[in-house]
Amino acid sequence: MNKDLVALEKEVHILTGKLTDLKKEIAKVIIGQEETVEQLLITFLAGGHALLEGVPGLAKTLMIRTLAQAIDLDFKRIQFTPDLMPSDIVGTEILEEDHSTGKKSFEFNKGPIFANIILADEINRTPPKTQAALLEAMQEFEVTYSGKTYTLERPFFILATQNPIEQSGTFPLPEAQQDRFLFYIKIGYPTAAEETHILKSTTGTKKEKVQPILSGNEILRLQALVREVPISDQLVEFVSTLVRATRPETTTNDYVKQWVGWGAGPRAGQAMILTAKARALAHGRIAVTLEDIQHVALPVLRHRVIVNFKAEAEGITSDNVTRKLLEQTHL
Repeated sequence: MNKDLVALEKEVHILTGKLTDLKKEIAKVIIGQEETVEQLLITFLAGGHALLEGVPGLAKTLMIRTLAQAIDLDFKRIQFTPDLMPSDIVGTEILEEDHSTGKKSFEFNKGPIFANIILADEINRTPPKTQAALLEAMQEFEVTYSGKTYTLERPFFILATQNPIEQSGTFPLPEAQQDRFLFYIKIGYPTAAEETHILKSTTGTKKEKVQPILSGNEILRLQALVREVPISDQLVEFVSTLVRATRPETTTNDYVKQWVGWGAGPRAGQAMILTAKARALAHGRIAVTLEDIQHVALPVLRHRVIVNFKAEAEGITSDNVTRKLLEQTHL
């Protein structure tokens, strides 16, 4: 066997062992939600950002905070409200005086965006002008203020939450901004057994302490390893076929033509391949399988396949469209 491949497999084995320990550490605080935690880890490994949607009380904020503690990264929470301004996120210049010379000058006071993990809590409660303050950071990993560009420290992740049941006073994210999120994760209710466990473990005096398992440098190394995970030309073709089939203008699928207003762009295919590679690595494999692609298809396409008004009236969602396409697309 190739020596480089042996060394790669050894490194992957060590790091994925740490990922297993990381999940166990998170499970001390977060009961259930294994699928959501795995999708967040895939987002981290792929170097992207995630949008989480769930009703209040499902521990979205606690989950993200716990994850930040277990990875030993700088964490900041931004509570999005209608009166939040872009400067509240990015930062602002303040006038400072040098006491030795008496000279005054403007200094940039960095905002909460300058952290490794940003929780954008209830992101759809703030106007588009403020939402847009995240765009450069999400895409370029930079922030520009008053003509000067500041580089954000890596790793850098934005994890945004939104509440699906409160529409009053909300500002839905524009499709272009949604596309910046690698994953759109929907969080469901816990099972009966999990809910009983939650009630028992959270109403007493015992508090679990989360220990850091991974460092920022190890996350960066994992992100580099994800890029090295091979994927066959056949699977790349499968991804391309699947993504192109979501577009009503070019597809031959009658289901898509009937229910979809806008299909996914090329960024969806890139996201699907990267997250499939990340999932393979998280499971200790150094090759992508069809199962990996099928597993990540829903959170990748959920916010990139936009159904039309007729579909909304009939209760047809983008998930329905993706599942139908997965059934009909073959290698």
